[in-house]
Amino acid sequence: MRNRWLMLGLGWFAQVGSCSFLYGMPSLIPALRSQEGLALSGAGVVAAAPLVGLTIGLIPWGAVVDRFGERYPLALGLGVSGLLVLYVAAAVHGLTALTVLLGVAGAAAASVNAASGKLVLGWFAAAERGRAMALRQTAQPVGAALASLGLPMLGAAWGFRLALVFPAFFSVLGAAFVAVFARDPARPVGAQRARRSRSPYRGSPVLARLHAASTLLVVPQFAISAFALEYLVREHGWAPQFAGVVVAGFQLAGAFGRIGAGWWSDLAGSRLRPMRLLAVASAGVLLLFALGDAWTPWLAILALGLGAVLTVADNGLAFASVAELAGPDWAGRALGTQNAAQNVSAALTPPLLGALIGATGYGTAFVIATVFPLLAIVVTPVSGERMTAGPEPVSGRSGTG
Repeated sequence: MRNRWLMLGLGWFAQVGSCSFLYGMPSLIPALRSQEGLALSGAGVVAAAPLVGLTIGLIPWGAVVDRFGERYPLALGLGVSGLLVLYVAAAVHGLTALTVLLGVAGAAAASVNAASGKLVLGWFAAAERGRAMALRQTAQPVGAALASLGLPMLGAAWGFRLALVFPAFFSVLGAAFVAVFARDPARPVGAQRARRSRSPYRGSPVLARLHAASTLLVVPQFAISAFALEYLVREHGWAPQFAGVVVAGFQLAGAFGRIGAGWWSDLAGSRLRPMRLLAVASAGVLLLFALGDAWTPWLAILALGLGAVLTVADNGLAFASVAELAGPDWAGRALGTQNAAQNVSAALTPPLLGALIGATGYGTAFVIATVFPLLAIVVTPVSGERMTAGPEPVSGRSGTG
């Protein structure tokens, strides 16, 4: 247990590396268009390919992690992803080849999502696990922010291909650190392991309900994150640069909100009661935004800031609870299922909500969107919550990897 914070740090760094690639590709769309001669639609396909690959790879990687442990699948997947991106930068031309190989790189990077989550489950006791998982979850906004700051500048100065070296370097470095320094947590053996190896989905809807609630709560999260900048620029005439700084500040506050929610869950001895209350808060900020949009702009802007914190705060709670409910022999697959469902919701929310905004306006569209967090309040399986006290007692394997 003394090394648990090192394990968290390694998982966090690996996640930052993968996210700088997965969520950084849209930042290179201008460079793709000007330097590779792609139309906007083609550049959009290339930029989306890693996330498609990620979604496809999550559950298979989860099964691999459950079978072989966290350290080597994490290092292998992240290393292969980084090397593939380097190969794309050096040698690949043409829309089809770019799209396919970047999609494969995204699928390889999916190992990080399941493996780093299981590291937290295995190395941290329940009293600290909420904070630990929340800290791990901050890797996504940090990686995306690094990409947003670095990739457009590198793409403009050095070109699309050399810009890809930036996320590839972090991925390969993270893979090397994990391979050398990470250690798998101890796992149960014998009768205890046989008991844990049974599918957590059999005989109980609790885990499936948790997946569903988390997927529903992605809608208010992406309603805020996808449209805040556009709303401030188009509806209120803000300069894009100033609006971008404000939205970046909202995102940074959201990262701290995740940590605060994790701390709250540790103190409360529950993940899902705070998650249900955050679903109530998400519905509230959507309604507050609609009220501000109709009557006073400052209230809508306040709602965007609050929403950027409250609508992301449940992510770490849900991931920690999924891992706890699934147990060590199923956590990889369960976390992969969780992430895949959330990615589908994240991909569908901007175009569908955007069409609704176009037809009805922001206020009405956000009122309709409150249906999703309200459903999440009902679906969140608070009564079925189980928080394991800590890493399972074992005999035999020491977990030193």
